[in-house]
Amino acid sequence: MTETRTTASQQVSSVSGDPRPQRNGVIIAASVAAGVLLAVLWSYEFVDSVIGDNVASGLLGHDAKETAIAGTAAGLIFAFVSGLAGTFTACNIAMIASIGPLSAASSGTSARLRLLLRPVAYLTLGMVVVAAVYGFVGVLLGDRLPQLSTETAGGVPVRIIQSSVVFGLIGLALIYLGLAAIKVVPDLFADRPVARVVTLGALIGGFLIGRPYPLFNKLFHWAVDSGNPLYGSAAFVLQSLGNIVVVTALFALLILLTRGRFITWLASDVRRSTALSAALLIALGVFTVVYWDIRVPAIFGFGWFPTMFYN
Repeated sequence: MTETRTTASQQVSSVSGDPRPQRNGVIIAASVAAGVLLAVLWSYEFVDSVIGDNVASGLLGHDAKETAIAGTAAGLIFAFVSGLAGTFTACNIAMIASIGPLSAASSGTSARLRLLLRPVAYLTLGMVVVAAVYGFVGVLLGDRLPQLSTETAGGVPVRIIQSSVVFGLIGLALIYLGLAAIKVVPDLFADRPVARVVTLGALIGGFLIGRPYPLFNKLFHWAVDSGNPLYGSAAFVLQSLGNIVVVTALFALLILLTRGRFITWLASDVRRSTALSAALLIALGVFTVVYWDIRVPAIFGFGWFPTMFYN
């Protein structure tokens, strides 16, 4: 009798179009575990130096860290290349969570090109607005920003304190969006997938506000030294665009290689698409909070966090 009731309940839920995935607890627990595990295993030396610095130096044709930025054109090229090179740094990796919401935002279209361009355009819109404004304001404020300071507070560089605060808030926002996707908390973007993707783009643009990545720090100083806030806006926009090249390419591959069937497969089951979005957002949100607000402070003697042998 119990089994009959459960089956009937699931059928009613399916007919009513209830987007809540079954077993929310499993999704949340698995996503949290994945986020914490990623924070434990993460090697910032590898992604920042081995990947980031080498990619940037290879694309620029010279040592990205040591060679001075000579001129406006060089600065703008450096902005895009350093953004691309920093794709997998701890201050940017969470943008991979956008793949789930991107898929949801494209589910109402049929042409493959539109499947790709529409959601990416919405993501880029939110990101570019935040990046442009921060680049403009950042040049005007200059060294008054903690992000450009060499001072310490309690033995912790103030730029790292800014990073912990900013990424902690962004991580919490990603977690909230993930929980909202499966209706555990109120969904501010219910039936508004475009607004969700634009907001996610704004959060990705907000990564710049806390980013301590050395190549970005070099770019920021160049923009401030130029004294032109328009250079700051342009450089930060290009940096952000470089950040999403890989995610855009992955999303394009999913669509092109499957001839749009991936999106169709997701759209055919609302629970499936919301589960994917929720899992990515929660996992990478948890990673961002744990890494920047627990692991990084532990490096400076505040609390404890497990260290892998290669770190």
